[in-house]
Amino acid sequence: MPPTHRLISVPLVFTPTLKSRLTPRHSLFRYRMASTSVFGLKESSLIHNQAYIDGKWIDAKEGGVIKVTNPATAKELGTVPELGLEETKQAISAASKAFKTWSKTTAKQRHDILLKWYALMREHSDDLARLITMENGKPFAEAKGENAYSASFIEWFAEEAVRTYGEVVPSAFTNIRNVVVKQPIGVVSILTPWNFPSAMITRKLGAALAAGCTAVIKPPPETPFSALALVELATRAGVPPGVINVVTTQANVNEVGREMCENTAVKKVSFTGSTPVAKMLYGLASTTLKKVSIEAGGVIACKFRGTGQTCVCANRIYVQSSVYAEFASRLAEKVAAFKVGNGLDKDTTHGPLIHERAIEKVQKHVDDALQQGAHLLLGGKRLPGAGSFFAPTVLSDVPPTALVNQEETFGPLAALTKFETEEEVIRMANDTPVGLAGYFYSRDVGRVWRVAEALEVGMVGTNTGLISQAVIPFGGIKESGLGREGGHGIEEYMNIKFIAFGGL
Repeated sequence: MPPTHRLISVPLVFTPTLKSRLTPRHSLFRYRMASTSVFGLKESSLIHNQAYIDGKWIDAKEGGVIKVTNPATAKELGTVPELGLEETKQAISAASKAFKTWSKTTAKQRHDILLKWYALMREHSDDLARLITMENGKPFAEAKGENAYSASFIEWFAEEAVRTYGEVVPSAFTNIRNVVVKQPIGVVSILTPWNFPSAMITRKLGAALAAGCTAVIKPPPETPFSALALVELATRAGVPPGVINVVTTQANVNEVGREMCENTAVKKVSFTGSTPVAKMLYGLASTTLKKVSIEAGGVIACKFRGTGQTCVCANRIYVQSSVYAEFASRLAEKVAAFKVGNGLDKDTTHGPLIHERAIEKVQKHVDDALQQGAHLLLGGKRLPGAGSFFAPTVLSDVPPTALVNQEETFGPLAALTKFETEEEVIRMANDTPVGLAGYFYSRDVGRVWRVAEALEVGMVGTNTGLISQAVIPFGGIKESGLGREGGHGIEEYMNIKFIAFGGL
């Protein structure tokens, strides 16, 4: 057990004499030990207030820390180190060194370790879900669902590890045999968002480790504790030092992100986040022609899941004119029944937004739509209290020019727009530079096929708002990304090598 864990269980009594001799580092450890109780976990050793590089839990060399708050209460949960360029280089170097041995392990060995990790995630599901709720805000039941979803990627890619088949290609020459093999690509940089603190990591990291790659992870500063808890369990499962490294940063994100994209030891970059940031990272990675994977940017399920803070939330909702009035009324009735509150309260259906900037963006979209003639059916404003809560909102008669129809809201705002014909709604739906996911409902089988094929998106949900699964190829088209995750996404982390055996 690491030294930090032993410290957690040691009671300390601070006499005036001892207190006067404490160094700042002693004080920092005292703070760490106290902070674990804030989370109320069954196993406090899952909480780490340090970054993880080359098998060691470390602080920032410059001593800086990032404060992490609970969005439901606005209270501080704890701190993690503010790492910089030097530590990022160390993490990449550690991953590069570990790749030499990890890449030589057999697929069966990696399979077994990943399945142990999966079992540990299921064993500690309550604690991991509580962590997600406290730093992200989503209701506990939803956080439990995320942990199950997150663990499913580890299970899936454990099984994919032993299915990375090569092939024998018939030769045009009698004395040559053609063989194709797949090999791990190398060190992978993983940059993830806060809306799925656990699942966005395992969807990438599970594939990378299964392929034989090593990784450097930059979790979001809003939700770092989930990432660090995952690493703790991965270590217990037998993942060797240096194979997984976690760099926590906020103020130094520009230099850290640049290093993770431009360092020549890094062979692949995987990012989930906004389109503008995706374009910037893609540009940085292109300087060394790295392989890149990018994922950028029912109505109740696909609009209000995670309080509207998921990348596959329906941002624009088109309703046919013949059912428009009834649909709007029934939607508002359903949304009015939501219970907004702290995710740890059992009656809560929807939690807070992640921070003040999220509140401001939703309010901006609501105000803009109303100024352009939309009608407010429900909500429309921030809720009182300490946390970052915004009332679930339904707008009708939203014009195509409204910001909510031009930008991703990432909040609990359902904006309804009326349409008449199939051709009209397809044209409106495709009138955007992005294309991650689309959803529609119809009882006409012919229409289901026509519209599904016509929508310019990477994923389509027909008569369902829930599409995410470990087994599917998750990803978008246009400015919503490159590559696919989940499904056979392990291929994204492997190089294809052709070998010609001659002289036969």
